[in-house]
Amino acid sequence: MLNSLSGRFLILTTIFVMLAEVMIFVPSVARFREDYLITRLERAQIASLALLADDMLSEELEAELLKNAGVFNVALRRDEVSELMLSSPMPAEITASFDLRGATAMPLIRDAMMRLAEPEAEVIRVIGNPSLNAGQQIEITMETGSLRRAMIDYGLNILVLSAVISVITAFLLFLAVRVLLVKPIKGVVGHMKAYSAAPEDARQVIEPSASVRELREAEEALHSLQTQLTHALKQKDRLAQLGGAVARVSHDLRNILTAAQLFTDRIEMSEDPTVKRMAPKLVNSITRAVSLCENTLAFGRAEEPAPSLTHFNLASLANEVIEAERLAIGDYDLTITEDIPAGMMVRGDPEQLYRALGNLIRNARQAIVASGQPGEIAVKAEASETDWFIRVSDTGPGLPPKAKEHLFQAFQGGVRKGGSGLGLAIVAELIRGHGGELTLKNSDETGTVFVIRLPMGKLT
Repeated sequence: MLNSLSGRFLILTTIFVMLAEVMIFVPSVARFREDYLITRLERAQIASLALLADDMLSEELEAELLKNAGVFNVALRRDEVSELMLSSPMPAEITASFDLRGATAMPLIRDAMMRLAEPEAEVIRVIGNPSLNAGQQIEITMETGSLRRAMIDYGLNILVLSAVISVITAFLLFLAVRVLLVKPIKGVVGHMKAYSAAPEDARQVIEPSASVRELREAEEALHSLQTQLTHALKQKDRLAQLGGAVARVSHDLRNILTAAQLFTDRIEMSEDPTVKRMAPKLVNSITRAVSLCENTLAFGRAEEPAPSLTHFNLASLANEVIEAERLAIGDYDLTITEDIPAGMMVRGDPEQLYRALGNLIRNARQAIVASGQPGEIAVKAEASETDWFIRVSDTGPGLPPKAKEHLFQAFQGGVRKGGSGLGLAIVAELIRGHGGELTLKNSDETGTVFVIRLPMGKLT
């Protein structure tokens, strides 16, 4: 019972209703005491009417009238004259007087609680107004034992009735909560369990149906979460399959390129001037292709390998990348410029930074060519006291909204139509491996600007 929502609600409802009844109990008992005393005053007034009708009453009749009224003495003030109408011996002295004329709530509650707390019977004086304006004041003396017993009986009846009302109210609320709240929540939990058993099955995604607004909002949030997770799991499976295929292709391609690398070693020995001039570029390209295949295999196992940090000339590396891209430009009206100090030496992995710059420049070239407009790509580098900054800017059409939303997430949004979305993700990962950062500074209809920050770190 205590571990269920409906059980706790039942218990708390019972407790709260009882507390409310207790708050009602105190003024109710005070009101009962006041009515009890007023009733005694009215009975005493009626008993005194017998004396008004006949000036002489026998002692037996007077005692019977006082006994029926439940008082010891009755004094009535008429025409500004107080007169003891009926009297009998009192068993004890008067201990307190209570004036009911104009009494307010707080004194009545205080007197009632004090009477309940006092177990000993006492004799008290009660003063009030006669009924039907039959005088200016009526005063009686009475014993408090019967008053306290009547107050206790009334209080017990109130408590029993409160308990019955509490139980009935709590039970009805318990049923309402079970039907309107607990049952729908159990339905949501059931959907969650069914979905957890087969998250790839889109049929297990919950369909919001609750009529209660809060529950429906919870169902809609769960529906959105499950939908996204199902799509992510499907994409994960596709990526795993793609990774396996790429690993197999890279393995075979590495073997092919390794064989081609052996032939290029012989080409380098040629005496032909043109061959001697082009052979180093061919060797470097094949070497990079072999390295890329090996890195792809490593990525399939875990992630990008840690960079092998060395000091190298950034301008020379950038010129290699630019020359390779210029071959792809052909006759298109697109220029690539670089503004890098000739003697700038940076600390990093030249192969990984070659890939990073190549991806950024290639993306810019493809975007400009796809737009059909002439353009320009600029590579600029500068150094601060702690970092090197490489800026790659273009005059292309800017990144599409989807690419901005998932800028560095693989397969989440390519920078061009038909793109895989891998390029920027790879660049960001390579730069993070150097302890640096790739940021998008600007992208609109005037062009796009990416900035690579490389920390200098400790020079060795």
